[in-house]
Amino acid sequence: MNYFRAETNRGFTLIEILIVIGIIAVLAAIVIVAINPAKQFAQARNTQRTSNVNAILNAIGQRIADNKGVFAGTFSIGGTTYDCGQIPTATTSITSRMASSTSDTTGDMGCLAPTYLPQLPIDPAETSSADDTGYEVQLNNSGRVTICAPNAASENSIPDPEPICVTR
Repeated sequence: MNYFRAETNRGFTLIEILIVIGIIAVLAAIVIVAINPAKQFAQARNTQRTSNVNAILNAIGQRIADNKGVFAGTFSIGGTTYDCGQIPTATTSITSRMASSTSDTTGDMGCLAPTYLPQLPIDPAETSSADDTGYEVQLNNSGRVTICAPNAASENSIPDPEPICVTR
């Protein structure tokens, strides 16, 4: 007896492969739109800004606590003399130059680093100047200190972006 067997191809056709690739592309596009990487990165930068603003405020608060309620004054640690002036009453940009100065009497944040912070935090999106940290400080009329991260307002990926400001 002679049996004839029909030979079957076990591969995929070109049309089947193209359809699967098309479905995968559509699903990938949906996932990317749902995740929205630009918004996720913007939210991560704002989280870092919030942390940095709180770190600066904590350092100012610690300086005030160490100096019996006054920010300004001179102190020495490890043979290095730090001179803290008054906190500015007008909104002033915090610069890294202010932090590294040990004889800065202008009242900017000259004494916070390295005593209260290892170094002043820099805004995650700051590119305008090597000296500018991207944060601002102000002492209001009631004696409360406000630190702001104005670059948070430029995050266009987030609906209605606003600067991040904390007052203590």
